[in-house]
Amino acid sequence: MDRIDLDKKIQKWGDFMKKGKQPLVIAIAAVSGGGKTTISKHLNERLQNSKILFFDEYDFDGPDDIIDWIDNGANYDEWNLAPLMSDLEVLLTKPLNYIVMDFPFAYKHSKTSKFIDFTVFIDTPLDIAMARRVSRDFKNSTVENILMDMEGYISQGRRGYLEMLETIKPNSDIIVDGTLPVLEIVSIISQYIEQID
Repeated sequence: MDRIDLDKKIQKWGDFMKKGKQPLVIAIAAVSGGGKTTISKHLNERLQNSKILFFDEYDFDGPDDIIDWIDNGANYDEWNLAPLMSDLEVLLTKPLNYIVMDFPFAYKHSKTSKFIDFTVFIDTPLDIAMARRVSRDFKNSTVENILMDMEGYISQGRRGYLEMLETIKPNSDIIVDGTLPVLEIVSIISQYIEQID
């Protein structure tokens, strides 16, 4: 999104917020290990009168084979996000200022996109994201399990990461450097949000 488009969207959001309508819904995306959960938590803490929803806390019906799904065009509407949408619709009736969503699809899922006002992509280099994911998910694993995961990443899994970079990143309103310190990333996002108020 170029600066002119973002300025128009900020004006629209500002008018919307002044009317005292629904909370502003902010979706944070990144590849696995890219920092979306950490950034979402810190942003939620920083914003006044905000609630948060985490994508990974839901058990969604979706494609059985992610690589096959990618090879067939990665139709994000194949994911049934009804449980998250139900919780989001409830929060939208509450007297909140913001709803932060740890949500990897940006505007690509047609049923959820109509609820989202602002999307952020945390652009974290794949080597850093992988190192974080291994540190997070394999603390008590054997070397063999870690090596098997690495082989799976090289042979197929990396394509899922690239799908996000090719599809979700350009579908986001702003892109923030994921190598920056957490508080700096949150500050950058907050500055955009402040332009809306």
